Amino acid sequence: MLCKLAWGNVRRAGRDYLVYLLTLTLGVTVFYAFNTISMQVDIAGIDEKGLAQVMGSMLGYLTYFLAGVMAFLMVYANNFIMKRRKKEFGLYQVLGMGRGRVATIMALETVIVSVVAFVAGIVLGVGLSQLMTFFTASLFKTQIANFHFFFSAHAFNLTLACMLVMFVLTLLLNLRAVRRTKLIELMGAERRNESIKTRNPWIAIAIFAVGVVLVGVAYYRLLRDGFPLTATDSKLQEAMNQFGITTAMVTVGTFALFWGLSGMLIKLLQSLRGVYWRGLNMFTVRQLAAKVNTVCFSMGVIAMILFLAITSVTCGMSIANVMNENLERYNPVDVSQTYVYYTPETLDYYKEYVNPSEADRMVLADATVDLYAAWHGERKSADNNDETGKKVNIADVAGEHVQIDSYLSYPLGGSGPSVVAGEMCKAMGEKLPKALEGSNADAMGLYVTPASQYNKLRQMMGEEPVSIGRDQYLLTCDMGGELGDLYTKYMAGGHTLTLGGHELKPATDKSDEDTAAIANSAMGSNPGTVVVADELLSQLNLQPYSSNLLVNYKQGMDTTEADESIKYTLLDNLLVDGKEPGSWGVFITRSEMYTQAAQMNGMISYLAIYIGFVLVVACAAILSIQQLSNVADGSRSYRVLAQIGCDDRQIRHSVMAQQAVFFLFPLAVGLAHSFVALKVIIELVSVFGDISIAGTVGLTCAIFLAAYGGYFLVTYLMSAGMVQAAIATRYSE
Repeated sequence: MLCKLAWGNVRRAGRDYLVYLLTLTLGVTVFYAFNTISMQVDIAGIDEKGLAQVMGSMLGYLTYFLAGVMAFLMVYANNFIMKRRKKEFGLYQVLGMGRGRVATIMALETVIVSVVAFVAGIVLGVGLSQLMTFFTASLFKTQIANFHFFFSAHAFNLTLACMLVMFVLTLLLNLRAVRRTKLIELMGAERRNESIKTRNPWIAIAIFAVGVVLVGVAYYRLLRDGFPLTATDSKLQEAMNQFGITTAMVTVGTFALFWGLSGMLIKLLQSLRGVYWRGLNMFTVRQLAAKVNTVCFSMGVIAMILFLAITSVTCGMSIANVMNENLERYNPVDVSQTYVYYTPETLDYYKEYVNPSEADRMVLADATVDLYAAWHGERKSADNNDETGKKVNIADVAGEHVQIDSYLSYPLGGSGPSVVAGEMCKAMGEKLPKALEGSNADAMGLYVTPASQYNKLRQMMGEEPVSIGRDQYLLTCDMGGELGDLYTKYMAGGHTLTLGGHELKPATDKSDEDTAAIANSAMGSNPGTVVVADELLSQLNLQPYSSNLLVNYKQGMDTTEADESIKYTLLDNLLVDGKEPGSWGVFITRSEMYTQAAQMNGMISYLAIYIGFVLVVACAAILSIQQLSNVADGSRSYRVLAQIGCDDRQIRHSVMAQQAVFFLFPLAVGLAHSFVALKVIIELVSVFGDISIAGTVGLTCAIFLAAYGGYFLVTYLMSAGMVQAAIATRYSE
């Protein structure tokens, strides 16, 4: 009997359960689909060892966090259902049904709705996971050779566990609400609306103005100071403190905006008398002002969450795309090995802070070493870090190769670079790129490289050599973006450089970006290099900084086999007259770098979309439930409007206007915050390469519109139905 009654209640109250059901179904769909990543990776043909486990683990832990967000949302949605049905539960008790049976009916209804949402969500999730396999393959740049239908028991169990936790939490709170509410409260719930406290409009306007000022000043500070990522070590703490102040200002300002919004709306529209007195605008404004007072805090929270969601999705995926688009330029050869020389600063640091005994075996580098020859010595290969004693000879795999030596722009034993980006900007009357302001960039200055090595690298890459005279220079940079533009503008303007007392003129009018990489890397290895004639460099006696050995495998050699043969190589310390002039740096193959970049791109994209979508759904659902509660509370007001002669169209228009304000205002504030933050982020990233967010913004907007706009539409349709039901009682009375 109770089961039949519960099923009938769910069918009859389906409109009340719609938002709850929709949100729960979306949650199950997303939880299942994203947690099938390990199977998607296998089907997509991504054979990188451990990738599926790492991504599966990361998304699993993230699911627990997002399940907590969804649990809070479900409780919030359930409060609306309870509020709508208090009179019904009170009527059951009047008819003699005990509270225990009422609680049982509620529990059965919750079970029915949860089961329906879970089944629908799993069905949609299974379908979505099949489609996401192709998205996964495109992210990791692989081809699906053998696609087949799959079902993940792990994702199913994880989703079921999260659902059970949300179900138990919701059920306990519902039962607690029924047991603690008195019968008189249940029967009179429909007549007892939320108490509204009106605020002095002039005080509200003043608070709104303060909010505008705080947000505006915070925007200015962020645009001026940027993020503290580029601050030097000595100024990092101060930069962090200033950034904390900026964050506090924008947060407080956001809440002040919404707190004072009601007074601002009243005064603004009252001043527009032609608008204020038209139709039901006066009623609409008063309703807005009254309800904004009660939900100003939640609107501020929603605006901040939307800001985080928009920024994380757009920024994360854009940076990942930039990395992918420039990988070919950043990784010019099959394998590269870096060797970093000791400088006076390095030796002083070891003597004072690390270990003086280690500094005794270190020597200031006064010349570069031949890295290719060094590979012919006693080298051992290691299989999973276990030494096998096998000799490794790079000549076994090496075809074309070149060593790029980089020098600091000051003599041995000296200090203070003579070629720095800051001075170049001053000479042109330009501002230093945002990401370099206040950073350590000028402490190192630009590197110096001999023209013979640079031209050999160009020949390896199929380019013609560049003629560089003794009194000429060429600037190279593989990062593109603002740095590349800066160097090109400097050379095109005919500006000279002074190096070791020699004044040099530009050899060309354009900085080289395409053949400027001096090692395999993810984000570029050459922030700026001055290429000069070998004859001049030999006279300058500059301080060696690093050497990079760039190697292409022999013609016809299988890349995978060559990578494996040198993958676990351990290189002995290089000794010159019994001393170490430097230490081995990064050893990386192009295949390995491509794999790492694809992994990072995939993880960033998945995490950004996963977090962003769930947060947007949470915000939209909270707004939807608030608006449905407002309509339920104001049902008597809409009935009175109908009784005094207002037609249904005017009333529905008033409802839509109110809900549009509540949905659009937090979105507008969140978008404004995101626009400023993304402007700073783009300026920061543009130093390392051109970044375009157009495609990502389009994808983000499509996702947001589908979720946010969908909730707005559902909310309005449900509200219109509730208003029609309230008006209909006028005719039945």
